[in-house]
Amino acid sequence: MNFEAVKAIYLAEMARTKRTIMQSIISPVISTVLYFVVFGAAIGSRISEVDGVSYGAFIVPGLIMLSLMTQSLSNASFGIYFPQFTGTIFEVLSAPISFLEITIAYVGAAATKSIVVGLIILITANFFVDIEIQHPFWMAAFFLLTAITFALLGFIIGIWADNFEKLQFVPLLIVTPLAFLGGSFYSISMLPEVWQKVTLINPVVYLISGFRWSFYGQADVSLWLSLFMTFLFLGVSLAIVHWIFKTGYKLKP
Repeated sequence: MNFEAVKAIYLAEMARTKRTIMQSIISPVISTVLYFVVFGAAIGSRISEVDGVSYGAFIVPGLIMLSLMTQSLSNASFGIYFPQFTGTIFEVLSAPISFLEITIAYVGAAATKSIVVGLIILITANFFVDIEIQHPFWMAAFFLLTAITFALLGFIIGIWADNFEKLQFVPLLIVTPLAFLGGSFYSISMLPEVWQKVTLINPVVYLISGFRWSFYGQADVSLWLSLFMTFLFLGVSLAIVHWIFKTGYKLKP
């Protein structure tokens, strides 16, 4: 393992965050706080509790996961797309560094950024509602696994995209709607029975449900099913990344 090369790419990506701190850190935190204020005030006044948890506290895990997923995707996709756009990706590919090390560096940096944003949101939410974390180990596990999985997905999108429109297509038009419809702001048990079954097709449901369980011990699906689905997404993403580097898809001229 070429740790110096991994460190160099990782630090370069983290340095870019410092130069764009408004866009990378402050903007997503402010957006999530606005979600919290609007939904908590508008809906919280009508729904006092969900499964024995105050509505304001209930939506916190969903908001954190929404931000974690979108930020991991955006950071990783832009991180690998920009070197392709400028042509500097060929310098990386020609360096004495393996495909695994390239992936670890870019995905690690993207996951780190999104985790920082998620932790800031978690801390900020404590100023609005009382939050209880019943299972901190599982909370950290879902937090880390989700960040890595969606950073890998973003890495794939960044290689696939050949313009900025494609770069934003999946985060804005697929992941965000799935997160909104995946129980971020409500329990799927509140839906009619037929829609509960339809909602289970949404993969994001399992991530949000498992993460919320780690806070309050309440979940729409079982913990083990959530874990299984999380590792399944991670495994599929790893397999696609392996295929990309093996075939040179969109990396070799």
